[in-house]
Amino acid sequence: MKRVLTLAIIAFTMVVSTETIAQEFGGLDKSPADIAIYPGRAAEKTVKVIYSRPQLKGRSLSDLAPAGKVWRTGANESTEITFFKDVTFGGKAVKAGTYSLFTIPGASEWTIILNSNLNQWGSYSYAESADVVRVSASASTDGKSLEAFSIAYKEVDGGVHMVMGWGTTRVAVPIM
Repeated sequence: MKRVLTLAIIAFTMVVSTETIAQEFGGLDKSPADIAIYPGRAAEKTVKVIYSRPQLKGRSLSDLAPAGKVWRTGANESTEITFFKDVTFGGKAVKAGTYSLFTIPGASEWTIILNSNLNQWGSYSYAESADVVRVSASASTDGKSLEAFSIAYKEVDGGVHMVMGWGTTRVAVPIM
């Protein structure tokens, strides 16, 4: 009898403890992470951008990324850009390495910022003193609207343009 009672207690404890240890996973992030790599072949990488993709959801781009203010260029943690070799970014020399990517939106031109401080949440702790380079890029419009902020690459003679798009706004930065 003692043995049956002991086995029953052990079985009950295992059932209850399994329920209390079970992991609860939340829903999907509202701004899912993405990675944009150029080129896609692993051995020849030039640039990799890790960013979160905020969505418009009926809001205006100017409300989410206000003109004249430093924007994290995505959502959640600051966007990070890694260059696997020395490059020319927007016409300025940049050494291989990883940087935070910020932007200052404007009506016809955006300022693109590479910053040496990594692992920042948004642009709240952005420090201009840690800027490595600032470049200007023309903003254009496209007939197709993008619901989620996106980064892609467009090959051009001698290099590639990193194209950022959201809503109908497109901003291209040359990387050579």
